[in-house]
Amino acid sequence: MILIDYRDKRPLYEQVGEKLIGLIVNGALSPDEKLPSVRNLAMDLSVNPNTIQRAYSQLEQEGYIYTVSGRGNFVSNPDSWRKDHMSAALSALEEALTGAYEAGIDKDQVLSALEKIYKGGRNK
Repeated sequence: MILIDYRDKRPLYEQVGEKLIGLIVNGALSPDEKLPSVRNLAMDLSVNPNTIQRAYSQLEQEGYIYTVSGRGNFVSNPDSWRKDHMSAALSALEEALTGAYEAGIDKDQVLSALEKIYKGGRNK
């Protein structure tokens, strides 16, 4: 489910949070699905429970999960996070396109790359 890269310079809680967001966004975790308890996930990943709690807290602040006192953490409805996720993706796309423009990549090359992605993948 979640693999931690100990060579990655990012804090472990960020890695855990990023992996969980990926599972949520890709539909591997369904809305209202219960997440593993902090203690169980910490044991599975061999990390301190505070690491998992921090990741869960961050995901809750971002709207990806919600907490029910005494019951655990659950995946939020996509409506609560989809707009933020799309906004972040659009910002990243704008930044990438600006970088492409500054690097001298022309409009036709950008459009060709977009067509490849939308037709089924980058490597086709």
